[in-house]
Amino acid sequence: MKILLFSLLSFLMASAGYAQSAAPAASPPGPDPAKEILLVDASCGQCKLGLPGKSCDLAIRRDGKAYFVDGTTIDSHGDAHAKDGFCQAIRQARVQGEVVDNRFKATYFQLVPAPTSAK
Repeated sequence: MKILLFSLLSFLMASAGYAQSAAPAASPPGPDPAKEILLVDASCGQCKLGLPGKSCDLAIRRDGKAYFVDGTTIDSHGDAHAKDGFCQAIRQARVQGEVVDNRFKATYFQLVPAPTSAK
């Protein structure tokens, strides 16, 4: 019985350690000081920016045109369905990158903190 209990406990601890070591999708690294940082609208392309699709995907709007984003994901920046999440609000972001094949290839993406409401 002790061996069975020890084996079960060891398995659970190993599983927990593996789950913690699996890193979430990372945002692109820091900005390139040689390139301009753009301030853009960021949100869910389908829910808020009028892009086609059936799932929630990160997009930006620059100069009035929306682009899906590669290099970071909608889930890398909090809960998309929270009150201030990308599927509920259009947020501001500081970005670097370029449009390639009608998609924004982000080399830097930093979400601007949402304004806090006064109570």
